[in-house]
Amino acid sequence: MSTSSTLTAPASPPAHRADVGRPRLTFGRILDAEWTKIRTVRSTVWTLTSLFVLSVGLTALICFAAAGELSQDAADEPIGAFATWGLMFGQIAALVLGILVASAEYSSGMIRTTLAAAPRRWSVLAAKATVLAGLLLVLGAITSTAAILAGNFFLDREGIGLSLSDPDVLRTMAGGGLYLAVLGLFGLGLGLLMRHTAGAVTVGIALIFVVGNLVGLIPGAAGEWLTKLMPGNAGTTMATVESFNPDLLGPWTGIGVFAGEAALLLLIAGWLFSKRDA
Repeated sequence: MSTSSTLTAPASPPAHRADVGRPRLTFGRILDAEWTKIRTVRSTVWTLTSLFVLSVGLTALICFAAAGELSQDAADEPIGAFATWGLMFGQIAALVLGILVASAEYSSGMIRTTLAAAPRRWSVLAAKATVLAGLLLVLGAITSTAAILAGNFFLDREGIGLSLSDPDVLRTMAGGGLYLAVLGLFGLGLGLLMRHTAGAVTVGIALIFVVGNLVGLIPGAAGEWLTKLMPGNAGTTMATVESFNPDLLGPWTGIGVFAGEAALLLLIAGWLFSKRDA
């Protein structure tokens, strides 16, 4: 009986790899992690609660106090501007939430854990932006609708209520969410850029409330256009039925300009985020 001169060696078992059985890191998993972080942090609940309460409560209060006088001077006052009046103050909460999504991890040191688990920094930033924008888009639309309903209740009693089927009213109900989502992304870029909560909040509030009004003091066309293009001024007309300042950009033009400003800020912050140490 002949035997083969060459023996076939048994197949060796595959070498052990450290990543066998480890789930693949996808954008969906990063997104889920960011959603878990934002919804389980106590500051998120308080910030979003203050956004709703301030926007709706202050709108109802100002409409209750001013409806009688507005009914007598209806031709001289933009009635629709009062229907979401409280959002001027509620928007601070959206800005702060956006800043906290970025800066809080630096304050606690958790950013190192985040980047160790998900080293693709642009993916981390995209996930943060997606979760934040989605949350504020939904809550902002609910808040704007509730504010209009609350304010309109008192306006109706004086015979100057808004028609809820009016295109500008419907646009404002949805547009409030769009404006707050963009504002939150603006805050996210600011927080990521500065990596310090108090400093970023101070700069953000100054840009939205202070500088936006001060540039109007610049004489001539330069002052007029700077006023129109400042972040808060450009976007806010989307979240109001009528504006107190008729010289501002229109709702869709304004939100487009504001979205471009927020995108530019996020790109700069994202580039630095990808280069700097955690």
